[in-house]
Amino acid sequence: MREKLNENPIAQVALIGILAVVGVVMFIGQSGGGEEEAESASSTQATVAVAGSGESATATGSTPGEAVESAVSSLEAGGAGATAAPPASVPTPTPPKPFVKAYDSGKTVALLIVHPGTIDSIITTRFTRVVAPLAEVKLFVIKAKRIARYAAVTVGLEVNRVPALIVLKPKKLSEGTPQGTVYYGLQTPQSVIQAVRDANYKGRELAYHPN
Repeated sequence: MREKLNENPIAQVALIGILAVVGVVMFIGQSGGGEEEAESASSTQATVAVAGSGESATATGSTPGEAVESAVSSLEAGGAGATAAPPASVPTPTPPKPFVKAYDSGKTVALLIVHPGTIDSIITTRFTRVVAPLAEVKLFVIKAKRIARYAAVTVGLEVNRVPALIVLKPKKLSEGTPQGTVYYGLQTPQSVIQAVRDANYKGRELAYHPN
């Protein structure tokens, strides 16, 4: 049974959601039957259910373990747990106040995530600072270990490696919903400036057709 619970998620959920305690009822003949007769008359009944799903099953067995296992098997046969609601998602934390303030002020926010000490991060950090003097741009450079503080931005963009340069559209161009683009790897002053220009583009988006 232990092996079955380790390998079967439904069985695990069913046991976690046990709603009824196993009851043991011993039926021993009053006629003074022998020990062998008493053992054969013993039975255990168990009811298990998947918490939150309304699914349950009752079964009997010669031991509590067999009774629970039989009840779990009945739940499996009925497909219990297949439509159970997934756990609620964990809310992402609000980014640091300076970051939020810069975005709310209408600036183009650039977030550079780096691994300090690596060549590509050192060079990209140096070249990205070309936009720092621009009044309409706010640059943030953070270490990779602090990426969780900016999960509200990085999770949606599926940031999966560094250095990563994220450039957000100004609030007035994003219609109230933050929009951004992530650029990976070594950046040059030209590519950083182009990324900022792209974030501020107001024209139509044209599809590219090579033929």
